[in-house]
Amino acid sequence: MNETPKLTDRQQQILDLVQSAIERTGAPPTRAEIANELGFKSANAAEEHLQALARKGVIELVGGTSRGIRLQSDTLRALNQSRGKQFSLPLPSLSQLTLPLVGRVAAGSPILAQEHIDQTYLMEASLFSRRPDFLLKVRGMSMRDAGIMDGDLLAVQKAKDAKNGQIVVARLGDEVTVKRFKRTRTSIELLPENPDFEPIVVPFGDVDFELEGLAVGLIRNSML
Repeated sequence: MNETPKLTDRQQQILDLVQSAIERTGAPPTRAEIANELGFKSANAAEEHLQALARKGVIELVGGTSRGIRLQSDTLRALNQSRGKQFSLPLPSLSQLTLPLVGRVAAGSPILAQEHIDQTYLMEASLFSRRPDFLLKVRGMSMRDAGIMDGDLLAVQKAKDAKNGQIVVARLGDEVTVKRFKRTRTSIELLPENPDFEPIVVPFGDVDFELEGLAVGLIRNSML
């Protein structure tokens, strides 16, 4: 087994900060957040320490995103074992996904359009049986009896079709809803899992309707 690289006190402090942010929110901190937390004058100082940690092989820096800090597999495994999680996959198979969280959407534009993305989360791929493409924050309690609660994050795999009984994310104009899918001879029914809510019936050919994806996982709001 490789020897753990020796870190300076400041590097260890930053690594702990990255780990605690991922544990608390599911996403690594930005350089500005690190600088603010540790009292640096600028985000550049945080960047220099992150580069040093990357050279020591403790983290990996991913370009093109303000939260592009990825824990290496050994570090991630240690972090998650400390939280009581057991991996069923061998270590080389561990991978992480950077998933966008979709907020409010505008009618007629793609659900993953940049203006709809509120933030991104770093997730272990092993949490999901099928690879999700994005996360959606659940609003309301219409799927309560399926265990999907207000504030939960639903992991969604993009899809344009579904089988009866699958839980889907559908768009009606600029409203996005999570429901159970049912196709009849004349329409699509979006069924709630809560008797206080009525099904939504969508006639075939309704231009305001679009199937956005299938639910493939759930992150409980108490974990965030």
